[in-house]
Amino acid sequence: MNFYAIKAIYISEMKRFFRTIAQSFISPVLSTSLYFVVFGTAIGSRINEVDGVSYGAFIVPGLIMLTVMTQATSNAAFGIYFPKFIGTIYEVLSAPISFLEIIIGYVGAAATKALFIGLVILGTSYFFVDLTILHPLTMIAFLLLTCLSFSLLGFIIGIWAGNFEQLQLIPLLVITPLVFLGGSFYSISMLPPIWQTITMFNPVVYLVSGFRWAFFGVSDVPITISLLAIAGFTLACLAIIGWIFKTGYKIKN
Repeated sequence: MNFYAIKAIYISEMKRFFRTIAQSFISPVLSTSLYFVVFGTAIGSRINEVDGVSYGAFIVPGLIMLTVMTQATSNAAFGIYFPKFIGTIYEVLSAPISFLEIIIGYVGAAATKALFIGLVILGTSYFFVDLTILHPLTMIAFLLLTCLSFSLLGFIIGIWAGNFEQLQLIPLLVITPLVFLGGSFYSISMLPPIWQTITMFNPVVYLVSGFRWAFFGVSDVPITISLLAIAGFTLACLAIIGWIFKTGYKIKN
C-alpha cells in the first residue's frame, strides 16, 4: 500500500476544501440554519410532536442527512472530475499506485469533508433545539457509512460526467428530491397508506430512518434493514468503481 500517494491526494483535496471555505463550509451551515428557522419555527409551531419527539428535534437527523449526502456526493464528484477536465488524471493513472489507493485518497477526503460539515451542523442544531442522542455510537457509524457511500457515488458521477452541468445533475435533481421525499421532515406513518407503500421504494428512507433511530429510538423501518441498505449501497458503489478501473471507462480514453 502506497501511503505516501494516498496522503498526497488526500492533503491536496483537503487544501482545496479550505481554500473555498465560504462555499464548502459556511454555505451549508447557513442553509441548515434557515431550515431550522423555516421548518422548526413556522411548521413546528403547528406540529408539537412526531412519534413523541418535538418537531424541531425530529428534523435534525433529516437535515444532517440532506447536507451530508449532497456534500459528500458533490465534493467527491468534483474532486475526480477536475483532474479529468484539466488532464492531470493521466499523471495519477501513470503513477505507481493502484486504483484502490486512488479511491482511498479522493473518496477519503470527500468523506472527511462531509463528516466535518455534518458534525458542525449537529453542533449548530443545539442552538435551536434541545437534543439528546440515545445511541451515539450507532449515530457515528451511520454518519460514517453515509459519508463513505455517497462519496463513492460522487466518485462514480465524477467519472461519468462529461461537463460541469452533468456534475451537478445527480445531486440536485436526484439526491435532494429523494431526501425531501424520504421522511426527512415528517414520519412516513403520517402519509396515506398508498403513499407509504410508494415511499418504501425510496432508498433514502432507510438511511434517514436508521439515522433518526440512533437519535430518538424511533424509526419508520427496522434498524437492521437500514444497516443492510447502507451496506448494500456501499458494496454496489465499490463494485461499479472496480468495473470502471478494470475497463477504463471514461478515464483511459
